[in-house]
Amino acid sequence: MEYPRSYRVGELIVKHISEIISRGLKDPRIGFVTITAVDVTQDLRYAKVFYTVIGTDRERKETAVGIEKATPYIRRQLASKLTIRHTPELTFVYDESIEYGDHIASLLKEIHNESENDSGDTEKD
Repeated sequence: MEYPRSYRVGELIVKHISEIISRGLKDPRIGFVTITAVDVTQDLRYAKVFYTVIGTDRERKETAVGIEKATPYIRRQLASKLTIRHTPELTFVYDESIEYGDHIASLLKEIHNESENDSGDTEKD
């Protein structure tokens, strides 16, 4: 299956931004960041970078501020690593899908435990 160029560039951006953040940023506000996905427009001009942070809400907010301040630096570093004519404008967005997935999983586990308890009660009668 042939992938569109924007998808391939997005995968490269995930790899390079992960390296840039883990090795190149010295901002103490930026915590443990994981780049989860990148959506690149078809003309490769804009990229929406989704990330998660391990930590509290306060650490997440501080990391968001740190990443926002570091975006021009990250873009310059990315430009030196990519071999495309124009480096995409980067927009960082906190990815809530992992937290949402954890919430759904906990709800399903709770329902499963309740159904086991209910079925266990009827067997004792």
